[in-house]
Amino acid sequence: MEKVLVIVGPTGVGKTNLSIQLAKQYDGEIISGDSMQIYQEMSIGTAKIKEDEKQGIPHYLVDEYHFDEEYNVKIFQQKARDYIHAINAKKKLAMIVGGTGLYVKSVIYDYQFLEQKEDTEFLTYLKKRSNDELWSLLKIVDTKACENIHHNNRQRIIRALSMAHDGIKKSEVIACQDHKPVYDAFIIGLTMERDALYERINQRVDQMMEEGLFEEINELVTTHENVWQLQSFQGIGYKEWKAYFEKQCPKEACIEQIKKNSRNFAKRQYTWFRNQMKVHWYDIEDASYQEQLRKDVESWLHQ
Repeated sequence: MEKVLVIVGPTGVGKTNLSIQLAKQYDGEIISGDSMQIYQEMSIGTAKIKEDEKQGIPHYLVDEYHFDEEYNVKIFQQKARDYIHAINAKKKLAMIVGGTGLYVKSVIYDYQFLEQKEDTEFLTYLKKRSNDELWSLLKIVDTKACENIHHNNRQRIIRALSMAHDGIKKSEVIACQDHKPVYDAFIIGLTMERDALYERINQRVDQMMEEGLFEEINELVTTHENVWQLQSFQGIGYKEWKAYFEKQCPKEACIEQIKKNSRNFAKRQYTWFRNQMKVHWYDIEDASYQEQLRKDVESWLHQ
């Protein structure tokens, strides 16, 4: 089995910094396991690593798609596996770093995707519905699927509704997925005290604003049509601005909503990773965590 070092954890916990340290120490190359950092022109709101922060470490699945192109977990799975094979072929350590749980899981486990015939008429009907309408429909046809899909994730909700339209419940398909690993993966999970993490998240959003998040959004909104319907604009840090540009709330309210959504997302990430994957957790507030982490990684590398 090919080896893959994985770093997961909630937004803002410090995955990027640790990944660079480990990549330099163990001759690694990094694949982004984030569903948003793939998009060009969307850097500040996705907390994308800056060029100087990479310190010469190759990064993949970052800035590879235009923000109006389709990108989903199935595409990610294939591309990430291709990169893992290529990195290992160079005798380097393949690393996946990110907080999009399903994306990471789809790569390291034997996760299968159903092939469906596209019902164009039904898809057109769904795409005309609002997020709230789609969510209400999903609660009717597959209540359990709602437990694992955010109510504003249009793409995943439409996918689940399309499956239900074909007589297949997404929740039942997920329950039947084989959790057999396809790589020798060591999964590092970073954690910290909740209130401290939430404060870090709040500060990070403030820093994004200082770095030009509003200007980034304004440029995209004013130079492209119908951005609010794009999958890329359903991400936290972007979707919240729709109310501002439609003159429904002030800028300050959007910023507070980003902070709130980011904190809630971090909570969901913890729950997801704890329930879905075999993660080795490390408390970054423990002074000895890096020493123990490196011992564990080196033990795994030499197995």
